[in-house]
Amino acid sequence: MERRRLVDGLVGAAVAVLVMVLVVVVAVLAVTRSASSAAPVPRPTTTAGDGSAADQPPDDLADGDLWLDGITLDARTLATPDGIVHDVAVTGQDLRTGAAGLVAGALTVDATVPFDLVAGQIGSDVRVGPVPGSPDQAAVHRSFEGLGRVLDVEATGTVTVRAGRLVIEPRTIDIGGPGFLADAFGALARRLVTIEHEIEGMPDGLVLHEVTVQDDGFRAGLRGTDVRIEP
Repeated sequence: MERRRLVDGLVGAAVAVLVMVLVVVVAVLAVTRSASSAAPVPRPTTTAGDGSAADQPPDDLADGDLWLDGITLDARTLATPDGIVHDVAVTGQDLRTGAAGLVAGALTVDATVPFDLVAGQIGSDVRVGPVPGSPDQAAVHRSFEGLGRVLDVEATGTVTVRAGRLVIEPRTIDIGGPGFLADAFGALARRLVTIEHEIEGMPDGLVLHEVTVQDDGFRAGLRGTDVRIEP
């Protein structure tokens, strides 16, 4: 259970970002409906960056449906009861409301999750930080107590994403003391700080694609197609 909390902190913050997307989109919907009585304005022809015709709205929109494209949201800080994330960037394309709820044809979410937020999901005996000059590694300090004794573990681990799973695999482990203690407790310590977790709680279609380690936290990137944001 404790091994999964590091991932839960990261994923929980990403879910908070999606809540922000929903709130902003709903606000846009409200504004759009309030102007529905105005005279229609001719829609200009737009082109994509390569000069080709841009995607056009679907021709089967029902009364009350709305189609949005090219949504971009940026926030320096996003605070929720679960914590604070920074440098949030959300882009969405082909967003549509209707009987299926709010669905994005393509959605991208990037956010920086502070180390303190991640460590706080595990407990007061854990510290997480960067490994200088290594954007794919994280440093973890953890204390384990048993039989009235405390074992301090210092580890550096490689941070990767495999098949939508966040993986933190130790490369070096230091438990202090003489060599025979390392031999005795090394395997146990490695198991306790190794994390491989399937992302849960994400809207259908949105998955973790990349994680890098910055000086101020984990930079999480989630991508998806046909993402159901609101049921």
